[in-house]
Amino acid sequence: MNAKKQPYLAVILIQAIYAGMFLLSKAALDGGMNNFVFVFYRQAAATIFLIPLAVVFERKKALPLSLVTFCKIFLLSLIGIVLSLDIYGIALVYTSATLAAAITNCLPVITFFLAVLLRMEGLKLRSTAGVAKLAGILFCIGGAATLAFYKGPHLKLLGHHQLFGHSTLHDQHAHLPSSKTWIKGCFLFLVSSTFWGLWLVCQAPVMKSYPPKLLFTTLQCFLSSIQSFAIAIAFERDPYQWKLGWNVRLLAVAYCGIVVTGVTYYLQAWVIEKKGPVFLAMSTPLALIMTMFSSAILLGEIISLGSLLGGLLLVGGLYSVLWGKSREQKVNDGSSLTAEGDRECSELKEAEASKSPLPSFV
Repeated sequence: MNAKKQPYLAVILIQAIYAGMFLLSKAALDGGMNNFVFVFYRQAAATIFLIPLAVVFERKKALPLSLVTFCKIFLLSLIGIVLSLDIYGIALVYTSATLAAAITNCLPVITFFLAVLLRMEGLKLRSTAGVAKLAGILFCIGGAATLAFYKGPHLKLLGHHQLFGHSTLHDQHAHLPSSKTWIKGCFLFLVSSTFWGLWLVCQAPVMKSYPPKLLFTTLQCFLSSIQSFAIAIAFERDPYQWKLGWNVRLLAVAYCGIVVTGVTYYLQAWVIEKKGPVFLAMSTPLALIMTMFSSAILLGEIISLGSLLGGLLLVGGLYSVLWGKSREQKVNDGSSLTAEGDRECSELKEAEASKSPLPSFV
């Protein structure tokens, strides 16, 4: 296979995996699985999968873990994984897999906005890059508002066939949630994305004190398993809800815990190393397209014009922020190269001046 095509195939696979996550999670939750139990099983499966890998590949890189660093990782796991996934699951029950994929496109925008608030990023409104970033934030807000408050006519895509069929009364109305429920779900998705964005922003400083990435991720999965279990056992005491069986529940747990956490972790790290984070982020709309058509065909979800328009605005906001970031990076790189060139020229002039003989006075 041509080495130049490999990153492109990798991002398509990554987004296909995420599309599968949206679909299977929705199918499991619509099948009656408790959201909090699902998050616990998902994180437990990820922990069981990652521990052997961490022991084999990063055992020699293990560092002493201070109490302060442990507390930071504990809070990161609670906010960025447990609360984010729990709220995300509730929102998914209220809405659709397509909306979940659409909201994912605003994650880089939310992350950038949080980084600006925490003064980890700059926003220069007098520059073209700064205007593009601000426009991206406004597009994101407009897309979220469109998704929440405007539905419009329903679009029929190739007919609707439920691969994961359920015969309960709840499922007959699951495809057309009420306006109040839909708005509530959109708001919860944004809250979940905000927690997720905060997790991404705060990870960088914590990883400086504990650099081994695989051990860092494994520890977060382990701690989030304990935290999600405490929440799940508090909200769900019915033993039936804790049974998996050979059904879509087990498939969703295994897929989200092993494939999403394990395979995409490696693939994303590899793509970022080869092409950079912007290239990976620009592929995010692929998951929306895949999820939109797959959910309509496999889950029988109804796609509305509002979902389509809101998703397009979110994608526009994503690309606007990414373009602004890319342009700003080019300007900074050019400025640093110019400064470095000026410094080298001045050093050469000083060296030539020191070598030239002093004038003699007769």
